[in-house]
Amino acid sequence: MTFSPISVQSPLILASASPRRKRLLKQIGLPFRVMTSHVNEHSIDGDPENLCRILAGQKACQVRSKAKKSWILGADTLVVIDNKVLGKPEGDEQATHMLRLLSGKEHLVITGFCILNPSGAVARSESVTTLVRIKKLSDQEIKAYMRTGEPYGKAGGYAIQGIGSFMVEAISGSYTNVVGLPLCAVIKALVLVGALKNFPISP
Repeated sequence: MTFSPISVQSPLILASASPRRKRLLKQIGLPFRVMTSHVNEHSIDGDPENLCRILAGQKACQVRSKAKKSWILGADTLVVIDNKVLGKPEGDEQATHMLRLLSGKEHLVITGFCILNPSGAVARSESVTTLVRIKKLSDQEIKAYMRTGEPYGKAGGYAIQGIGSFMVEAISGSYTNVVGLPLCAVIKALVLVGALKNFPISP
């Protein structure tokens, strides 16, 4: 079955309230609308790569009934260190603990994404992993970073695209993946499944 590709008249549905993901899609000029999903991210255990793909799929499926006949993108980002999954810190103590765990070490940032075609079937589900190395952080640096308020609402308690960039010594892999959406992989997948005829989209 052939579906109409993403266009200004038929934008992609982003099943996420993340301002970082919205900013990334705007940055590359992909037409989209946001439909916020509400998925319990603590209800599933297992392999992080599989987990983030499952959560991405759940987010996409949750908005399906409201999206009519549109292409849908769901995504979920996890931070993993020493086989521990770090979600979004819920308070000062948790954020401080996460930053101390990351200090002076390498960790993985894994984003799973799921594309549903306009009939609601899964057209593509995959995950992308980036290796990130954080410099050794002093207690003073952690406290000062906490005072900015930036750690909250971010997986792992830091934002590579914000003030938190001061602590990132090196990355291996997709930068935008660490921000919240691996743009290169997502666009390749959208073209592969027929959601885009070509990219960039001409105005």
